[in-house]
Amino acid sequence: MKISHALLAVALTAGLSFSAFSAQLMKKVDFEKVASEYTKVGSVTTSNKTSQSGAIEDLSKKADKKGGDVFVLTSGNTNNKIHGTADVYKKK
Repeated sequence: MKISHALLAVALTAGLSFSAFSAQLMKKVDFEKVASEYTKVGSVTTSNKTSQSGAIEDLSKKADKKGGDVFVLTSGNTNNKIHGTADVYKKK
C-alpha cells in the first residue's frame, strides 16, 4: 500500500513539473472566460501528423518557443493526415 502511494506521488510530481514548462491546450470556451488575463503572442501550425496527440504535442512545443503559456485551437483538418493551427497566449 505504501509503495502504491509513493508511486502515485512520483507520477503526480512528474506530471506537474512537465506541465509547468509546457504550453497547455485550452478549449476556446474555457479561454473566453479568462481571455482578459492573457496576451496573444502569435500563432502556430502543425501538419502531416498521424495522431491527434502528436499534433497537440507539436503545437505545444511550438507555443513554448514563442513563450506562450496556453494555446487555443483555431482550425483542424484530418484529410489523411492531421493539420492544425492555434493561437498562442502568454499570461499578463
